[in-house]
Amino acid sequence: MVFNIQDNENRRVKTEFPRPIEKSDHVWIPMSDGAKLAATIWIPEDAHDNPVPALLEYLPYRKNDFTAIRDSARHPYFAGHGYASIRVDIRGTGDSDGVLLDEYLKQEQDDCLEVLDWIEKQPWSTGSVGMFGKSWGGFNSLQVAARQHPALKTIITLCSTDDRYADDVHYRGGNVMGQDMLWWASTMFVYNARPQDPAVVGDNWKENWLERLNTPPFVESWLSHQRRDEYWKHGSVCEDYSDVDIPIFAVSGWQDGYTDAVFRMLENLPNAKGLIGPWAHEFPEVATPEPAIGFLQECLRWWDQWLKGIDTGIKDEPQLISWIQESELPEVTYDERPGKWVADRTWPSSNVTNQSLWLSEGKLAQHVTDEEKIVISGMQDHGYYAGVFCPFGEPGDLPADQRLENGKSVIFESEPLEETIELLGRPVFHADVSADQENAILAIRLCDKAPTGESTLISWGMLNLTHRDSHEHPGPLKPGKRYQVEIGLDVLGQQIPAGHRLEVAVAPTYWPQAWPSPKPVTLTLYSGAGTHIDLPVRAPQQEDTSWQEHFESPEISDVMEKEIIREEERTRNLIHDQVNDVWTLYDYSDEGERRLPDSGMEYGSINKNTYTIRGNDPLSAQVTCEWDLKVGRGEWQTRLKTYSEMTSDETTFYLTNTMTAFESDKEIFNKTWKKEISRDHV
Repeated sequence: MVFNIQDNENRRVKTEFPRPIEKSDHVWIPMSDGAKLAATIWIPEDAHDNPVPALLEYLPYRKNDFTAIRDSARHPYFAGHGYASIRVDIRGTGDSDGVLLDEYLKQEQDDCLEVLDWIEKQPWSTGSVGMFGKSWGGFNSLQVAARQHPALKTIITLCSTDDRYADDVHYRGGNVMGQDMLWWASTMFVYNARPQDPAVVGDNWKENWLERLNTPPFVESWLSHQRRDEYWKHGSVCEDYSDVDIPIFAVSGWQDGYTDAVFRMLENLPNAKGLIGPWAHEFPEVATPEPAIGFLQECLRWWDQWLKGIDTGIKDEPQLISWIQESELPEVTYDERPGKWVADRTWPSSNVTNQSLWLSEGKLAQHVTDEEKIVISGMQDHGYYAGVFCPFGEPGDLPADQRLENGKSVIFESEPLEETIELLGRPVFHADVSADQENAILAIRLCDKAPTGESTLISWGMLNLTHRDSHEHPGPLKPGKRYQVEIGLDVLGQQIPAGHRLEVAVAPTYWPQAWPSPKPVTLTLYSGAGTHIDLPVRAPQQEDTSWQEHFESPEISDVMEKEIIREEERTRNLIHDQVNDVWTLYDYSDEGERRLPDSGMEYGSINKNTYTIRGNDPLSAQVTCEWDLKVGRGEWQTRLKTYSEMTSDETTFYLTNTMTAFESDKEIFNKTWKKEISRDHV
C-alpha cells in the first residue's frame, strides 16, 4: 500500500480557492450504541451562514497519519469550491472506537448511515451528501448507496467492484489468489493492530490497543468461504442492482485490478457513467502512468450537477470515456502510456463488434478449423512474470516480456495483422477441454507480439474448472470428459498495430496468481467450433478527435508538509535454484518513514513477501508475508511486527499468523494464530 503522492511538475498545486477554508481536527461523531467515530472536516468559512452540500470519504486507513498527506491533496480542494469535505475513520481504525473484525461488515454500513444522519443535521449542511473513495472507500460507497439513505444523492467510486467474489484479492475465476489472498490479509492484520493516538483519545488508548492486537486475521474467514456463498454476496451490489438508484460515477485504469467492474456497472446501473484511463490503482489526478487528468475538476462537475443542481453538461456526456493505449514493448514500469481518449454514447457500444479467432495447430485462424487434440502439460512456475494483480504504481509491478512465459504454456499465434485494430471491452475465451484430474485450472493469456518478437501481456483470465457451471455450487471434473467452458479475460482498451501478431497462451497453472491444483494436471484442448477467442474490436469514430482536449490539467490542493526520515525502496527478485528446481520470488517494499511537522506523528512500514514453488510439485507452494510497521510521536512510539504463512497439502490449507507488538522497544504482546481449512474444490 502506498499513500504517498509523487511529485509531478505537470500538476498545478492550488493554494487559493473561491471560498476560504476552515479545518476541524478530531471531530467526534456519536453512534447510537455509544461508540464514537473520529472525523476531520474541511468546510468553507462561510458555511455556518450559507450551508453547503457535504462529501464523505469513509476509510480504515488512519486519517491522522497514514492518509493525512493524501487527504490534504483533495479534501481542502473540495471545501474551497463550496463543499463540506469529511474524512471519517471506520469503527476500529484510527482514533475511532472499537475493533474492525472484517471487511465491509454490516456494522460498517450501519455506522455510515448514522454518519449520514449526523451530517444531514449539521448547521453547515444543506442535507445533500455525496460519497467518494478509492478501493475500500469505493467499495463502501457502492454498498451504502444500496442502503438508499435519503441524504445520499450520488457517489464517485474508484477502483472498486460490484462483486466481492468475482473481482477482489481473494478469488478470481473460482481460484484462490495465491499472490494476494495472504498478502492483503497480512496487510490488514498489521493495519488493524495500529493503536489510537493517546493525544486524541486519552489514557484508554492502551486498553483498546490490546483489543485490536487480539483481532483474528481476516484470511481465516476468507479462506473458509471458497465458493460464492452468502459471505461474499453480502456487500456485492450485483445481487440486486436496482438497490443502487442514484447517479454513479465509476472510475478505474487499465493497470488497476478492478476495471472489469466498471463495464458491469455501466451495463446494469441506469444512472452510471464510467471513466477509464491508463492508470494504476490510484486517483487519476496523481496516478501513473501518464496522462494524469484534472480529475478533481471532473469531480466538481459531477458534484455540482447532482448536489447543487447546476447544469454542468455532464448528464449529456457519453456513458463511457476511455483511453485506448498504443502498443508498447513490454516494460515492468511505464511512466507514460501514449494513446487517445474515445467516447461511447452507451455501453454496450454499437461501435464494438466481436471478432472470433479459432485455435488450431499453434495458429489463430479466422475460420473454424478441423478438430484436433492439443495436449497441454503444466509447469508450476508458469506465471512468475505476470506482474502483480493490482498495481499501485510502484516500480516493477507490471508483466515482463511474455517470451519468458511462453515456453511454459502452449501458444497459438495469428498471422501479422493487415491493418491496425483497436480493442475495447472484454475478450472471451471459449474452450472444448478435458483434464486428467478431478480438479484443474485453465489459464489464458492474450498478448501483443511485435515484429521484433517481444510479447506484451494485454489481458488474462483463469477458471477453476470445478466452477465451470457455478461459483456457488462447484463440482469435480470427470477425468477425460469433455466440457465446454467460457472464460472472460480482463477488459482492455488497446491498439494492435498492423504487422503485429496476437498470441493466446493456454496453461493449467498460473502461479502465484492462482493457488495450484492439488495434483499436476494435463489438459486436452479440442480445436474446432468450440475453441476460440472473441475479441471486442472497436471501430474508430470521427467524433473521437473531439475528446482529446476534454480534460483539464491535474490540480490538487497544497499537500501538507512532511519530513522524510527514510526514503521508499522497491525490489522484486526472482531466483531459480536449478539444483533443486525451486523458484522463489522475493517482493520487497519499503514504503519509507515520515514525520508530519504539524502533529509530530511519525509512521512508516516495510513489507517482505515471498512466493515459492518447486517444479512439478504443486504441494510445495508457499507464501510468506512479513510486516514491520511503526507509528508514534516523541516518546510515545509503537511498533508492530507480523509474520504470515500459507501452505497446503492435497486436502487442507495451513495458515500461520504471528503478531508481536512493542511499546517504546518493549515487547508487550505476542500471539500466534494457526488454522487448518479444508480445500473445497480448489
